[in-house]
Amino acid sequence: MEAKPLKRLEKKLTVEVLWLYIIAVLLEKPTYGYDVRRRIRELFGFKPATVTTYTVIYRLEREGLIEKRDDGTYTVTREGAKIFREGVEMLGRVYQLLRNQASKVEEG
Repeated sequence: MEAKPLKRLEKKLTVEVLWLYIIAVLLEKPTYGYDVRRRIRELFGFKPATVTTYTVIYRLEREGLIEKRDDGTYTVTREGAKIFREGVEMLGRVYQLLRNQASKVEEG
């Protein structure tokens, strides 16, 4: 049985930052909304809910981080790519801080 804190962490690092995964998929190539979920499952190993995925896609579009092209596919804007990089860098810093603490526990 998986511990409840780990289950909550998994949700926080997947569903609650779904925008990162959506932008990561769209950075590969312009993609239709219905293909985004499939690519997330293939690349990252989890399947977000359809409604949640579209809600986040629409929010990203309203915020100017992605845009819908004439052919119906979504693509990342320059601002979207910048915010994505900043988000990934933030996660990297948090990971490194936690990893440093974990190393102290392993040594101690």
